[in-house]
Amino acid sequence: MAMPHTFSAMTSLMQPWPLTLDKILTHAARWHGTRELVSRGADGVVRRSNYAATFARAQQFSAALRAGGVQFGDRVGTIAMNSAAHVEVWYGVCNVGAVCHTLNPRLIDEQMRYLINHAADRWLVADPMFVPLLERVLPRCPTVERVVVLGETPAATIGGVAAIGYEALLGQATAAVVWGDFDENSAAGLCYTSGTTGNPKGVLYSHRSQVLHTLLSLSAELMGIGACDSVLMVVPMFHANAWGIPFSAAAVGAKLVLPGPRLDGASVYELLETEQVTFSGAVPTVWQLLLEYMTRNRLRLSTLKRVLIGGSACSEGLIRTFGDEHGVAVVHGWGMTEMSPLGTTAIENKAVAELPRAARNAQQLKQGRVPFGVDMKITDEDGATLPQGGTVPGRIKVKGPCVVGRYFRAEDEEILDADGYFDTGDIGVIDNYSYLHITDRSKDVIKSGGEWISSVDIETIAASHPKALLAAVIAIPHAKWNERPLLIVQLKPDVAATAEEFLEFLNGRIAGWWMPDGVVFIADMPLGPTGKLDKKLLRVRFPALPAA
Repeated sequence: MAMPHTFSAMTSLMQPWPLTLDKILTHAARWHGTRELVSRGADGVVRRSNYAATFARAQQFSAALRAGGVQFGDRVGTIAMNSAAHVEVWYGVCNVGAVCHTLNPRLIDEQMRYLINHAADRWLVADPMFVPLLERVLPRCPTVERVVVLGETPAATIGGVAAIGYEALLGQATAAVVWGDFDENSAAGLCYTSGTTGNPKGVLYSHRSQVLHTLLSLSAELMGIGACDSVLMVVPMFHANAWGIPFSAAAVGAKLVLPGPRLDGASVYELLETEQVTFSGAVPTVWQLLLEYMTRNRLRLSTLKRVLIGGSACSEGLIRTFGDEHGVAVVHGWGMTEMSPLGTTAIENKAVAELPRAARNAQQLKQGRVPFGVDMKITDEDGATLPQGGTVPGRIKVKGPCVVGRYFRAEDEEILDADGYFDTGDIGVIDNYSYLHITDRSKDVIKSGGEWISSVDIETIAASHPKALLAAVIAIPHAKWNERPLLIVQLKPDVAATAEEFLEFLNGRIAGWWMPDGVVFIADMPLGPTGKLDKKLLRVRFPALPAA
């Protein structure tokens, strides 16, 4: 008598192939070895490498780490701008099982010291321009044993810690080193949140989560880059893993252009043109500065096809200028450090593509749809799921293989709900077209007379005013309504405007009761370490409606 199949006892017959990051650069070196990595240094000099050389030098750095006593799971911090050498260090650290901890050099000394100590970094790799920062910080960072300086020979010690130049270190590394050969769930990278409330929190990525995020990002639903693309990676490598671009570009053999510290309009434009860039990603402020520079100098874009804009809401004016004047498609996206970071993009689905142009444009301003690999729900304050297509904003919660489960060194703190969803801290709705529309961060939302006002929506519209360079909206106290919006604007160079001009511009575009109680103009908009509007500083500067 035939026995029934017992499927539950069966295992697959496929090859074991752990999803570890070493496989990405190994693939790039073998199949796209001559494809370029182009870096511009702080000195303005453009230097060229390729994936084959990056592979070889990353292996040398791995050997140096092993010779220097860095073990599996040890943290190696980097304080550097986007460069080919920084990419080499990333892969060299991760591929032998150590953890690459990217540090934001724009943080103040106290924050930098906290992050180095919390991560217990053993080595630090830094650009020469950050040596003075390390001199101040390192005397109170007891875990750091060695500093490696990229690009030049440093002093023998920095802040009391032994130091060596990167090239000299690579020259000493002659031993062969084995990459990979460990579990795909091993830690690969450590990135801290921006610390908007309290101390920053560490997100410890695994090799598996990073490889899966790479595969997700390459889909047409997200970045969709390929071997023929030239990618300008404006988003810093210390900001949410540079949106995964160092991995995704290598995975497909795309040319990778690394701008270093120069992100002004003229410098970005030069690289876009000379390196025939087809795809780029950055926060809105970078693109605002670029377009303002191009308009002032009557310049055009010749090869750029698509830009991914995230980090904060993108204005209609920015999208329209890119599209109408330069033929560049804007992909509006959303994500966060805790999501590795990509979460949604406003790439059209079939239903939206068939809408009239005005309606399609309105959808493009939203944060977009979730790709495969991300699950999302909107809940009220009690945790009950709100209906899709609703109009009442709620808390945005996510889950997936690239979403944080617990924070580093806070493993006892439960950050997921009963169904395993992570609360992003953003507020929004999911519309009838499955598009996410973020109305605010939970800490920025304005509640006036018991009703919500979206600071993001007002900012997006105000930033489209032809005289506006940047716009921010904050809540100010009100005796009757509890809170009211205040619009703060940085004008474009050499223009003047009145509050009445901006209020008239908003009239008819927002609900009447959303109209800001005042408009103030400032010379320089404060930006946080990742290029976002720093509303903390604005709230300190404008605790109430300024006197007329």
